[in-house]
Amino acid sequence: MQHTETLNDLSGVVAADRAHVWHHLSQHKPYETADPRVFVEGRGMRLWDAKGTEYLDAVSGGVWTVNVGYGRESIANAVRDQLIRLNYYAGAAGTVPGAVFAEKLIAKMPGLSRVYYSNSGSEANEKVYKMVRQIAARHHGGRKWKILYRERDYHGTTIGTLATSGQDQRAMQYGPYPDGFVRVPHCLEYRKQWHVGNYGERAADAIEEVILREGPDSIGAIVLEPVTAGGGVITPPEGYWPRVQEICRKYDILLHIDEVVCGLGRTGTWFGYQNYGIEPDFVTMAKGLASGYAAISCTATTERVFEMFKDAPEDSMSYFRDISTFGGCTAGPVAAIENMRIIEDEGLLANTVAMGERLMANLQALMERHAVIGDVRGKGLFCGAELVADRATKEPLDERMVQAIVADCMAQGVIIGATNRSLPGLNNTLCLSPALIATPDDIDRITDAMDRALAKLAG
Repeated sequence: MQHTETLNDLSGVVAADRAHVWHHLSQHKPYETADPRVFVEGRGMRLWDAKGTEYLDAVSGGVWTVNVGYGRESIANAVRDQLIRLNYYAGAAGTVPGAVFAEKLIAKMPGLSRVYYSNSGSEANEKVYKMVRQIAARHHGGRKWKILYRERDYHGTTIGTLATSGQDQRAMQYGPYPDGFVRVPHCLEYRKQWHVGNYGERAADAIEEVILREGPDSIGAIVLEPVTAGGGVITPPEGYWPRVQEICRKYDILLHIDEVVCGLGRTGTWFGYQNYGIEPDFVTMAKGLASGYAAISCTATTERVFEMFKDAPEDSMSYFRDISTFGGCTAGPVAAIENMRIIEDEGLLANTVAMGERLMANLQALMERHAVIGDVRGKGLFCGAELVADRATKEPLDERMVQAIVADCMAQGVIIGATNRSLPGLNNTLCLSPALIATPDDIDRITDAMDRALAKLAG
């Protein structure tokens, strides 16, 4: 660990955290008798806490964010220089980094042309929902106002985005929710809902069944993750995405792809949807966009969508009357520019593909040794292992045992994740998303720790 004080020097910091910080996704009762973990430094894929303990981070900042690793001085320097030059102006006007990054981003996304800045994935998705509703009001006589979302997918923490949460535990106790958000079935073949030849096409056909039930004239958009993240790292079955695209075009439904997790290289392409030949109308992104070095999210749209908001300039209510205060910060786009340069110059997309193949091979080897692993799945450096009590029945492993395996890996100095307070009875998937800079040794150390934890706790 470099440039870090001893625990004695940091005891006041830990005490302040314990007394005043309300941590995310945490039950705080245990902190009455034990110290919370406080991280103080990161380099590459390594983290050090206030006790000086070193960890290998296999979840990129806990929530799939630090794609290019910790300690990138070039990003920090770019942000510093920009903040001195101009730190902020509201998005009603432009800035140099905002314009430059939008051009660079759109160059990676054929078919899309416009970028709307905000500061979180939840907000980026909420912008789409508002755009769809305004399009319905102005161009469809109030029809086509409903938005479809998929079981197991997740799109944010606001009340609006929780209305499209396919993870019941995340949405629990925060309702009632606004009307017009309609759920469609998941596409996880391991827990198949239909026994047919082409499961992917059948899972997509289930979307059409919902459309016909609700009435095609009422459906304005559908929001989907290209690879479901917190709902269990679900890769789409063959045939799924082409059929989804066909259905959207058939009924004039706008296709919104949520790339908050998958975007900026996580799956080995710039965006997850680019693995599947999809042509979306909206793409939202955050997390890896600047690898956590600054807060930024983007909502990208086609020119067709954009044109619908400038067709009646004489109407003072015709444009998108929305603002994101911190969408005007310049730190986000300038950090994203340098983040993109690093991915390009260091060949991190190719590395993600290669290390993703190694990670999946290692997980499949673990599956051969441990009957508790029922399924492994993933794309690039975004992988999961679903744990079961019985392979034949696919009974999910008790989530307390799943969390014990995560804790054992942490005790070994390797941070992995698991589905958490998402799906009642199905929080049983170990989640891995190491930084795109991962080496073969990093990948092997991650799966070796899992191997030992599984042998010790699950047999």
